[in-house]
Amino acid sequence: MRRAQTKIVPRHELRALLREARQAGKRVVLANGCFDTLHVGHIRYLESARREGDILVVAVNSDSSLRHLKGTGRPILNEQARAQLVAAIRAVDFVLVFSEPNVEKLLEEFLPDVHAKGTDYTAETVPERAVADKLGIRVAIVGDPKGHSTRNLLASVRKAPHA
Repeated sequence: MRRAQTKIVPRHELRALLREARQAGKRVVLANGCFDTLHVGHIRYLESARREGDILVVAVNSDSSLRHLKGTGRPILNEQARAQLVAAIRAVDFVLVFSEPNVEKLLEEFLPDVHAKGTDYTAETVPERAVADKLGIRVAIVGDPKGHSTRNLLASVRKAPHA
């Protein structure tokens, strides 16, 4: 088993690792997200994604792409901290930090068997759906119902009485 720090890999290394995995008959799943303060919904999402295949690759948004998606005041944790937290999850095999606005280029580059998205999406609303369909990548909606979010977690922390 790889240690959390060694699970975080650059793109060129990940390409080679996935090529080896496919040659060994392994099915690759790609999941992605910001993971800005890890919560139980993230864990359930990644564990469910892992059940879709043999190798789980998690693409973590870079600081700049997260800021673009979520606005000022974010990220809470920098990209390396977020990547290391995701890598520490047992279900995760590899972590990649990416800067693109979505994972279409990663789907084209790594050609996973499955693209896993959380339950805040439907099969019709997955941003990368057209690219996945074109490439023959199955899209799976995984995890528990969207009852957890970093935004809600931060709001509850801000409302909590401070001693």
